[in-house]
Amino acid sequence: MKPESLSPDYRKFLSEVKGRIQTARLQAARAANRELVMLYWDIGRGIVEKQRTAGWGEAVVERLAADLRAEFPDMTSFSADNVWRMRQFYIEHSTAEFLEQAVQELQRRAGTAFLGQAVPETGGNTDHSILGQAVPEMLAQAVLELVSRVPWGHHVQLMKKVKDPTARLYYLRATAQFGWSRSVLLNQIKGQAFERAVREKKAHNFELALPEHLAEQADEMLKSRYNLEFLGIARPMKELELEERLISRLQQFILELGYGFCFIGRQYRLVLRKKEYFVDLLFYHRFLKALVAFDLKIGEFEPEHAGKMDFYLNLLNEKERGPDDRPSIGIILCAEKDDVEVEYALKTKANPIGVAEYQLQETLPAEFKGKLPTARQLTDVAREILPAPKTKRRRTKP
Repeated sequence: MKPESLSPDYRKFLSEVKGRIQTARLQAARAANRELVMLYWDIGRGIVEKQRTAGWGEAVVERLAADLRAEFPDMTSFSADNVWRMRQFYIEHSTAEFLEQAVQELQRRAGTAFLGQAVPETGGNTDHSILGQAVPEMLAQAVLELVSRVPWGHHVQLMKKVKDPTARLYYLRATAQFGWSRSVLLNQIKGQAFERAVREKKAHNFELALPEHLAEQADEMLKSRYNLEFLGIARPMKELELEERLISRLQQFILELGYGFCFIGRQYRLVLRKKEYFVDLLFYHRFLKALVAFDLKIGEFEPEHAGKMDFYLNLLNEKERGPDDRPSIGIILCAEKDDVEVEYALKTKANPIGVAEYQLQETLPAEFKGKLPTARQLTDVAREILPAPKTKRRRTKP
């Protein structure tokens, strides 16, 4: 049968089979990864338990690694360093501190459920002994379910780069939920996604404009600042140029925004009677089930920006919002903001609006600010150390 003579039914059938094969391969890879991670967990747990109950020393790790390599020469994962990581992997994810963070996370996100498993209330008591009695077996199983959904290479990087249990839990959950590749995970860690999404103070009126459960989700969606270094801009620009750069690197921008954002359009047209209005960037958030409008500002935040966004959201809710959609959300992305000014500008707005800064170039870490010499100080020192440049004498005519 010649390709050009294939019927539409066959082409459809072929497409369905290809899709099924791809799905099966993906599921097989996930299942293999799950078994591998659980194997490493069991090896790490076995080492720790034997060291505790049988008094084995640290030398057992090197011995076990050598014996496993001899028995399974075709497997490259039993180096001494990797077996040490298996032990570390089990220890770091079964400590009272990590489990405590898991309890707090499940209570914050789902009341009494974590990854589909019920967990008893701790009443806010963070005593490790009580925690260990209340949720040991079942919570450990819930944590194991989470870590088994994350590839081993990701775990290695997390153990190297993320020591805070709360941050580790954040990156584990995000990787498991959104399928981050290792490079995406590393970029998120480098860009301090956890700090910007969870720890840093955010400027918005979500708690005033949305129901409590939705306000919490919207707060989690918003970052205090967005890292736009990937745009390669290091000079003043117009708002249109910023918008064009973001669109040209839309995939990177969506990764920075966070998963769940679906792009709808730029300069999205809204009509009210005989006038037209345009939203800079319009997205739909799959998990919030809401339109999210972005207004780009190259300068600092001004109170009138909030009024303009509030107007846009009224139009979006009236003309574009679907029957099952939640209230539209606005994000004003600006170069600088004053949190007190933002608070006063948003407190009377009926629509949910957030204000965030963007960063175009890597900034100096906070712990080094004020501790390094300024350009002027460096220049003064250079003048003291280096000899003055010789100048040529001008020859004068006799």
